[in-house]
Amino acid sequence: MKKLLVAFSCLPCIINAQNFHFSARVGVASYTGDLKPKAISLSQSSLLASLGVRYDLSEHLSARGYATITSLKADDKKGDAVMQQRNLNFTSKLWDLEATAQWNFLSLNEHWWTPYVFAGIGVFHFNPYTKDSTGQKTFLKPLSTEGQGFMAGVKDYKLMGLNIPFGFGAEYSLNEDMRLGIEFGYRKTFTDYIDDVSTVYVDQTSLLNARGQTAVDLAWRGDEKTGGSYPPAGTVRGNSKNKDGYYYVALTYTLRFFFDKYKQIVGLPSVKEKKLGCPASRQ
Repeated sequence: MKKLLVAFSCLPCIINAQNFHFSARVGVASYTGDLKPKAISLSQSSLLASLGVRYDLSEHLSARGYATITSLKADDKKGDAVMQQRNLNFTSKLWDLEATAQWNFLSLNEHWWTPYVFAGIGVFHFNPYTKDSTGQKTFLKPLSTEGQGFMAGVKDYKLMGLNIPFGFGAEYSLNEDMRLGIEFGYRKTFTDYIDDVSTVYVDQTSLLNARGQTAVDLAWRGDEKTGGSYPPAGTVRGNSKNKDGYYYVALTYTLRFFFDKYKQIVGLPSVKEKKLGCPASRQ
């Protein structure tokens, strides 16, 4: 009788655990901003990897969270003629944490697959760097290439910020416990400095006096390709009206997480009655 009472008290935990999943994503990520000629393009993309958890709130709604690592990069050499004259480039490791809600259009109790959409809130960290003509790696933020922090009215930018993750995808139930899918996600950010390019060129002498010759050399690099001289102060360097963003295409894998507490605690056989992901027939 005591074992039965213990098992009964653990029943809510067992049922809730049936709705809990581990999840992973593997794909490619790219950025959109001043150093990319096309808004959406998988050229100059990098590998992306995510680990996360998911909880099924109902047959259609799930809460999910992911931790992601990837790299963003772009190079003016691969852009149009104007971009090539500017000749800037950047690379940045990127860490991303998201908390989102996913809406499945179909019930996995009745279908073997479903399309879905998701949206939520996230936080990310970036730190753009470049390599000079000798291959020396240099982080760009300390150089204040557009006068951030020493010119009047030009604020320094932060390397961490909020974003709005959203996107769509589709999942297929391999069996009661495993799902395989594909997903496209976009991150709307509130910074224009993922690539360290946003507004106009700062006065060359002021930049030299404040941050040194390296800052001048990396704020404009057209002389490395086409020659010429540093642009006059106020010349357009980027478009501050359009914030930077990033996106990915990835395969997803989800595994139901089930602690068989009933058998573990009372030592009796248990029956795993899955609440979700067990379609009766293919439709």
